[in-house]
Amino acid sequence: MARSNYMQLFIDEGREHVQNMTNHLLELEKSPGTLPIVEEVFRSAHTLKGMAATMEFHNLSELTHTMENVLDALRNETLAATSETLDHVFEAVDLVEEMIDDVAEGGNDNKDIAVHLALLKALTSDDGKEEGAVTEKVQSLSYDEFEQTVLTQSAEQGYTPYDITVTLDPSTLLKAARVHMVFNGLGNHGEVIKTSPPVEDLEEENFEHTFRLAFISKRSIEELEAILYKVSEITSVRIETITGKRMQRKETSQEETANDPTTFPEKKETKRMIKVDIERLDRLMNLFEEWVVDRSRLERNAQALQNQSLTETVERMSRISEELQTVILNMRMVPVEHVFNRFPRMVRKVSKDLGKKVKIEIEGEKTELDRSIIDEIGDPLVHLLRNSIDHGIELPETRMAAGKNEAGTVRLSAYHSGNHVYIQVSDDGAGIDKEKLVKKAISQSIITESDAKTMTDPEKYDLLFSPGFSTAETITDVSGRGVGLDVVRQTFESLGGVVSVDSELGKGSFFSVQLPLTLSIIEVLLVQVKKETYGIPISAIMETAIITEAEVRETHDRKVMEFRGHIIPLLFLHDVFQAPNTKGAQQGGKFHSVVIINKEDRYVGLVVDQFIGHHEVVLKSLGSFLQDVFAISGATVVGDGEAALIIDTDALVKK
Repeated sequence: MARSNYMQLFIDEGREHVQNMTNHLLELEKSPGTLPIVEEVFRSAHTLKGMAATMEFHNLSELTHTMENVLDALRNETLAATSETLDHVFEAVDLVEEMIDDVAEGGNDNKDIAVHLALLKALTSDDGKEEGAVTEKVQSLSYDEFEQTVLTQSAEQGYTPYDITVTLDPSTLLKAARVHMVFNGLGNHGEVIKTSPPVEDLEEENFEHTFRLAFISKRSIEELEAILYKVSEITSVRIETITGKRMQRKETSQEETANDPTTFPEKKETKRMIKVDIERLDRLMNLFEEWVVDRSRLERNAQALQNQSLTETVERMSRISEELQTVILNMRMVPVEHVFNRFPRMVRKVSKDLGKKVKIEIEGEKTELDRSIIDEIGDPLVHLLRNSIDHGIELPETRMAAGKNEAGTVRLSAYHSGNHVYIQVSDDGAGIDKEKLVKKAISQSIITESDAKTMTDPEKYDLLFSPGFSTAETITDVSGRGVGLDVVRQTFESLGGVVSVDSELGKGSFFSVQLPLTLSIIEVLLVQVKKETYGIPISAIMETAIITEAEVRETHDRKVMEFRGHIIPLLFLHDVFQAPNTKGAQQGGKFHSVVIINKEDRYVGLVVDQFIGHHEVVLKSLGSFLQDVFAISGATVVGDGEAALIIDTDALVKK
């Protein structure tokens, strides 16, 4: 078999099954003994085992098969779902994820699985079963009101209702095909009313070797057995007549019905979806940019020719291009749950390593961000969460002594606000002692004692992001190496984000990250500086102003202006970027056009020659040869085909 043809499909679906197992194992730890949850984990492990065997990843197949045995013991209730048992299953899931990641990077599944196999097999060694054997537990059939009516009326019309149990040979490879043959064989002699597991699971081979079905027919049991035994690889058939008592509808609560895998759920409208390579979406974005440039040229030509028909056509093209832009942007948007889903397992592991009790609450996981941003925020968020668990949440005995619940809470939330997404990490731990931060920063020569006397609370909390700064007393695997929060801030700021911190001593800490919705299309104010055009991100602009030469003051050898009762510095962009003059252009003048930008609480006035207007532009990288250009984050092509540089306002504020 040509592996390469199916490798990406195996990797994508394998990761989905790992995530599904993780989510349901976390639920199982909260509700031990909930069989539908165990069934979900078992199905994912079973499917992953089959996929691995097909792709000839033998270690992965053997590991997931051994996991199956443990999960089978859990669903048969011969093994309790204790925290220690689930620890071993979680460790096996971690190893499965590592093996899939290794395959994705071009490797094989050659991981050492011996220790994990031994631990998993030890859990089922006392079950009284032979090694490798899997005893299947098929749910009994129960009937809703409609099914009960069908069975009753069929009996009145001379049909006999049967409960048929079919067991396939354990070595059967194409189980779905055998199920199909069973349905075809019986279909000529009656009608299938219900199956366990449901038909969808039978078609997807989400069962071991046994399935049941309710069947009405005028044939005898002997005749039906003869029909079924004609299907190859069937090892046993058991057929019983459904009596009147067994036809009675099972009375269950709404919750039981929802958790019963043998009942048919209400059919819901589903969306048809396909997976698209992100590179194809990038290519589509590039083509759209070319469309926008040519559309702008066409608009100018239509205005020059004063042709009504051409003008109407161009206006229609403009409306269509706006809709197309929205569609392309939405195609690139991905829910943050793709990142958030991996955190509960990480929180569980870190809290156990530190001897703490921590629960995580996640809100707003359906909030969407551009895929290019989603791919970058995972690692810095991991560090913020680990920081909250290690530095924030106290040990159980310390929390109880302070009158708190022994289990701490870390909350991760996301929400939209304007053109930004806010991601917040908070905890109900000990909080941040800002005075301790100041003393530590002084001892590490990050600030001086005179600096400390004038610092505001936000500036004190900001010390956490100083390179090499750490408040940990001892070095652990979780923290204390002096590397972390400064890198976290750098990563978020490289994405156009802003990080802020707040805390209340004894009550907890609060980290907030503001991120743009997308990095591909941004809103900018185009400005003229000499003969060059620049774009300033709208998100960084407080306001624009026209000031006179008399309003420009000079203090400490810097030009400044008054803005809302504050003195703010002025940066003349033609000096910053050394922009060449247009031939015959005037130097200076009576008035200055100023764009006032801000970062947190710091303001700067950018002096330009002229405001051009507000535009949405496609941001393009400058390429590998121009990576270190000061205060330029990228470039775009404006309507007349001219290139415009996009200004990195954060760099100018720091300057």
